Amino acid sequence: MEQLYLHKINKIEGQVDLVGSKSLTNRALLLSALAKGTTSLSNILLSDDTKYMLEALTKLKVNYTQDDNKIVINGLDGTFSVDGCLNLFLGNAGTAMRPLSAALAISKGSYILEGVERMYSRPIAPLVDSLNSLGLKLSYMQKEGYPPLKIEGAKALSNTVAIRGDISSQYLSALLIIAPMLEQGLTINVIGDLISKPYIDLTIKLIEHFGAKVSRDGYTCFKVEPTKYQSPKTYLVEGDASGATYFMAAAAIKGHVKITGLGRNSIQGDIKFIDVLRQMGAHIDVYDDYLEVFQSQLSGIDIDMNDMPDAAMTLVPMALYTTTPVNIRNIASWRVKETDRITAMAEQMSKLGVKVLTTNDSIFIDASTRNQDIVDFDTYDDHRMAMCMSLIALDRDIIINDPKCVNKTFPQYFEFLAKISV
Repeated sequence: MEQLYLHKINKIEGQVDLVGSKSLTNRALLLSALAKGTTSLSNILLSDDTKYMLEALTKLKVNYTQDDNKIVINGLDGTFSVDGCLNLFLGNAGTAMRPLSAALAISKGSYILEGVERMYSRPIAPLVDSLNSLGLKLSYMQKEGYPPLKIEGAKALSNTVAIRGDISSQYLSALLIIAPMLEQGLTINVIGDLISKPYIDLTIKLIEHFGAKVSRDGYTCFKVEPTKYQSPKTYLVEGDASGATYFMAAAAIKGHVKITGLGRNSIQGDIKFIDVLRQMGAHIDVYDDYLEVFQSQLSGIDIDMNDMPDAAMTLVPMALYTTTPVNIRNIASWRVKETDRITAMAEQMSKLGVKVLTTNDSIFIDASTRNQDIVDFDTYDDHRMAMCMSLIALDRDIIINDPKCVNKTFPQYFEFLAKISV
């Protein structure tokens, strides 16, 4: 197994020019493919997850040209169409599996959606149930409720659907993405408490940018008109707010960093991680298209992070540098991500000799006592585990196992970290 030895970082100083957001890139790629007209996307993320989406679009006969992180897509002005049965391999990319499941269900042809073994443990039943209730035809090929999926393209027979909101917001996002393509549009009713609400706001803002018309009653009901999609001609993908959290945290702990490609007008929910850090005592200045973070005395926090489950992970290693413990609540969704992140975090942080307590939907870290060992951290093929654990290098030498798992969303992460590390 490949390992990365990180020497203790004494200071953070410099500038980070963020790579594009994974969530925005994969949504924008799919919308551009479905839209009428040609769309030029710039600052797209080049990573494993976006590679799977692009490979799928290629097999779906979408024409595009690419020059590094800029891509020009000729839209289909409608749904996909294939002869026979097409197999698509989507790795462990939830931002490809969920929306493509919906988009292919209303397309012409037969499809099999496959992925890595971990994808087959990530639930998709709420989305499949909702799509089938519309008269569409999706079925499970192995375990009930999980990928791989067999999809027979069909026409929706209803314009109203219900969807569970308490497992993943990606199910609702998938329905919102296909809604303008349906002949009668779609009314979506959310069952239960919706998690990761900012990702729904992001999806709506993006589909509206491509011509969708959405009315809503908070986060309980969404009505989408049958407008189809029109290319906005150009679209600049924002820098990745989730990826920015590691650099924000590092600077707040030990230095100063300027982060470009992200600012006060960001449509990503994880931009609000700035407010969380400020509650902990961090000094952060935010401008239109960049922000600066300065070293500060940090206190612990007891916080509900249901709206920012990815950014919440960054708080776990930060507990090593706070004057009081860190308690993160309402994060049950961690258990159905790339790995069971609550269990994984508890196991890895415990190697430091700190106190870690978990429940089904929370994690508590008290680092008032710790050891001084050089620890090797397992990453569980989870990009965010690797990036989070790298922050422990601000305290000591560490070893990251399987560091290339960051290729899922941020292949250059360790290069960026090294650039600003003294």
